Amino acid sequence: MGKRVFLFILTNILVMTTIFIVWSIISRVFDIHLYSSDGMLQLLPLAIFSLMFGFGGAFISLAMSRWIAKKMMKVRVLDPNGNLNQYERSVVEKVHRLSRAAGLAHMPEVGIYHSKEVNAFATGPSKKRSLVAVSTGLLESMDDDAVEGVIAHEVAHVSNGDMVTMTLLQGIVNAIVIFAARVVAFVAAQFVRQELQWIVNFVMILVLQILFSILGSLVVNAFSRYREYHADNGGADLAGKDKMIHALQSLQRYAERATVQDHRDDSAVQTMKINGNGGMMRLFSTHPALSDRIARLEQK
Repeated sequence: MGKRVFLFILTNILVMTTIFIVWSIISRVFDIHLYSSDGMLQLLPLAIFSLMFGFGGAFISLAMSRWIAKKMMKVRVLDPNGNLNQYERSVVEKVHRLSRAAGLAHMPEVGIYHSKEVNAFATGPSKKRSLVAVSTGLLESMDDDAVEGVIAHEVAHVSNGDMVTMTLLQGIVNAIVIFAARVVAFVAAQFVRQELQWIVNFVMILVLQILFSILGSLVVNAFSRYREYHADNGGADLAGKDKMIHALQSLQRYAERATVQDHRDDSAVQTMKINGNGGMMRLFSTHPALSDRIARLEQK
């Protein structure tokens, strides 16, 4: 269930890289120097520039999140008024019923994407324009109560406004990344001939911005792990504590079985960090260990 975070971070890196390349071309062509003067960096203008472009990039990523998710995951949106089979209508009815229970005035779009992975995610720029999508693998592998628990968890993410709060955090991370990349690149460019400084500065900012963005994702991932516990509690309130625990236990059994069998098609279990990881890899996980999440719910 880490696709929401993974797709958002990936989109953000792509957006920030695109903005940097376009801005570099514009500033080079029109000789614009917003944060440098007489060959020196002006830190205050650079900080303002970093905040503007950092938050701008994060909110562009948020605005694109639903569209990107549909395209990358090939999500087929289900029309609640269309000709749906019983299988599809059950998913739509669960999402809408749980959304009304969560107090959402606008129903999320509901989608299904074809994949053997057991997964689901919620995304979108606002509560009014959200998407809840489930994989065919999840629907085929889990019983009805477990599916309802998973969907309740995703609806809780929408109700809690987690994508917006994550965007604000990502904006701060972006600003730090932009600022740090330009300072380091500027210093490094001073060690080459003047005619090469622009290209060295450009290449280093491009590389450092991507590298620092990946490191910055550790902060976003830590926030995601924190919010997962809240979404579990929200899912328990919506679907019932027993169904939420049952859903997590089903995911845990699937993750353990996939690890033992080492199925290539099930590599998303590790890639999306559904079950968390131990050691240093835990820092890159978007979700806490399922055993911890289950234990917390049982104590609720």
